[in-house]
Amino acid sequence: MSALPHETSTQTYANPYRIEPDEGPQTLAELRAALAVIDSAELTAFNARLDAARFGREQTAVITQARHLVALRTRRPEVAEAVRASVAGEADLMGVDDLWAELDKGAA
Repeated sequence: MSALPHETSTQTYANPYRIEPDEGPQTLAELRAALAVIDSAELTAFNARLDAARFGREQTAVITQARHLVALRTRRPEVAEAVRASVAGEADLMGVDDLWAELDKGAA
């Protein structure tokens, strides 16, 4: 299981701006446990969204959103640095065409 939000992760991540399928919680039980540690209201909201989602893409979107929340709330140095650089105006910004190209690569 991945580090809980109150723990420092020992895992090195390939990209602080993207969660790869093998990073973070790998099962619904792990995801629910991580959300419960973050905030019980987050877990309740996740369960409600997942219960209301249709099978397939809607469920995948709910799970992905929750995994992103866990990643942002987990102490990952590379994510903290990316957020700091963005807030400080030091991050290399990506144009919308580059963003769509990057997202298309991940979908393939």
